[in-house]
Amino acid sequence: MSTQDLVPSPVGPVDVEQAEAALVERYPRLVRIAYLVLPPSLGRNRRVLTAHALVQRSLPRRRVTGPAVPGPRPAEDAVDPGYAYVRGEVLRQALVAGLPLRRLALPRRAQLPPLLPHVWGLRLFPRVGGADELALDQRLSRLSGPGRAAYVLRGLERQGDAEVLRVLAAAGVADPGAALAEADALDDREDGTAGAAPEGPDDGGDRSGGPAGDGAGSGDGPAGTGGGEPGSGSGAGRAAGRRSGAALLESDEFDPCALQARPTDLLRRRQHARAGVVAVAALLVCGALLGLPGDGWGRNGAGAPSYARNPAAEAALDPARLKRVDPAVWPGSTRQDFSVWPARGALVGDRALLRRALAVWARPGASVRSSATPGTPVGPPMGPPQLLFAGVVDGARVVLLHDGLRAVRYAEPVAGTAGAALDFARTDGADGVGSAALVLSRAAGNVRYLTAPWVAETSARNLLAPGEEARPLGRDAGGVTEPMTSPASARDCTRWNTLQVRDGSGLRLLADLGELAPARLLWGPPEAPADATGPEARAAWARTACQLTAVRAHGVRSVNAWRFARQPLPEGAGLGTWLCTRAETWRGTGSRVLAQFLVPSPAVPAALAARSEGSPACGVRDPRVLAGVLWQAPAGGWYVLAAGSPDFAALETSGGVKGRSDGPLLAVKAAAGARADLGGTLRDGTRARALR
Repeated sequence: MSTQDLVPSPVGPVDVEQAEAALVERYPRLVRIAYLVLPPSLGRNRRVLTAHALVQRSLPRRRVTGPAVPGPRPAEDAVDPGYAYVRGEVLRQALVAGLPLRRLALPRRAQLPPLLPHVWGLRLFPRVGGADELALDQRLSRLSGPGRAAYVLRGLERQGDAEVLRVLAAAGVADPGAALAEADALDDREDGTAGAAPEGPDDGGDRSGGPAGDGAGSGDGPAGTGGGEPGSGSGAGRAAGRRSGAALLESDEFDPCALQARPTDLLRRRQHARAGVVAVAALLVCGALLGLPGDGWGRNGAGAPSYARNPAAEAALDPARLKRVDPAVWPGSTRQDFSVWPARGALVGDRALLRRALAVWARPGASVRSSATPGTPVGPPMGPPQLLFAGVVDGARVVLLHDGLRAVRYAEPVAGTAGAALDFARTDGADGVGSAALVLSRAAGNVRYLTAPWVAETSARNLLAPGEEARPLGRDAGGVTEPMTSPASARDCTRWNTLQVRDGSGLRLLADLGELAPARLLWGPPEAPADATGPEARAAWARTACQLTAVRAHGVRSVNAWRFARQPLPEGAGLGTWLCTRAETWRGTGSRVLAQFLVPSPAVPAALAARSEGSPACGVRDPRVLAGVLWQAPAGGWYVLAAGSPDFAALETSGGVKGRSDGPLLAVKAAAGARADLGGTLRDGTRARALR
């Protein structure tokens, strides 16, 4: 018989009500079938609970067509369609429950311990039968799941072989014939056992009802004595074995509805209960301590609710409450800084964009690229910030905000939401020049600025070409400049563009050092510096501009270059120049000082003589400076050259090179590679060390 012949043909639709009626009416029998088909290795307690769970999960969810009931069928095999459907579902789930778990495959529902029904504190199992029931249970345990199903269908359900094959095929058994062969083998063993049984009372139904011969014997003799050779009457003997097995299958040993109860491991349960009580008590104590008011372990102490529920914080996140300055305010204002910048840009009315910008500022996600200048707080705004700009620039939606302490730039791509960026820069105490421009966009090595409303003219000036005129840099009506090449990320120093702006007081020179706020370039003594826009200042900055890379992304507010000494060079090599460059920061600390030496040739860049961080040298508080270099004359001789600010009365070297001079200049003959310690004496007699 082929497998195709075993596919059932439906006899009609099955309603949920019809299946439920069959399940309720024959519930004990269905549970017994599930119990017998489940593998005994599960243990009796779990077999009982799983059998009940499988039967209770066997109802259809909707009207279905045709249970595993083939047609046409003999009259003696006629089965109620609802019962046939539920029995097929029980068999299918029981066979799945008996499959071994695989390491990489997800377990199916029937293979897991049942959630319902569930029993706490008790172990349930059927009543214990006799020796015959125990022997049958052991023999069933050696069969496969399909083999047990075939045995149960034939012995308990009284089905013929053809019907058994069809039901097994409908339940998903791959080889119903092999399963039936297993059941036949078990029947043969029962036949041999029954034929060899001695005379005695019948305590197992028809277990000893006939020999294994031709089936005509009296049943009280050994196998083969019933009038035929052994095995010649195997059909009648197998039928007798089936009747014996059916009687045993219906005994209390295999009835999961007539149960006995015993307690679980009482000592272990007591230990688990104690551990649970201790854990709950510990959690209660910790919760009480964390919730103590005042100086207790409260999570926030006297703090306000979390950010999302704080009224002031909620106002800071509301785009409708953003501060927007009217364009007519700044001309009549007594101050010129970011507080009087009007809101500009085509997207100042895009509330969704502004809401995203404020939300990212308050709670930047893991995908947001964030940067901040040193010493700049990156927390949320303390209240509604001021809107400076919102618009599309270089393929990105850009929002500029200001909260009195910081300028914040939010950018997101026009297409999509990935790649949002958030930049912070400290701008407290900015004056009219410090608030003249902010970086709006950097793209493809170029930079765009948003200029203040009082800026009348913008141009681009190359610091390395002091003789060239500044190139006009156009702006749109909102104050956004055209792009120009930025030195912020350049790898070489062949061009150093700066932004030159003209306001009501004159020209200013601003340099992009990789931050939101450009740095102001100055020239002159620390007590009275001026904007580096004159010819002398541009000539000096042309030779020292490349040293600005030392102060990139350092929160620099302004950079001042000061010529503190001129020195005649030995061997008539001309006149050398000493510069001190000081970078002041917005935070007030971390200033950097560079001492540089310039040879007479204007084409040679400045040589870095010394550098220091956090030193007051070259500043308003301490405008004194002392530095030295090892210099080679054009003729080949080596010298230690040193120079100090005019406050020095004498200089001296020690160590590898010894020398002394009266005044702020010193030149001592030295060997190539020589090292010396440099010091000086101020006019008031105070000793001072050189920058290192």
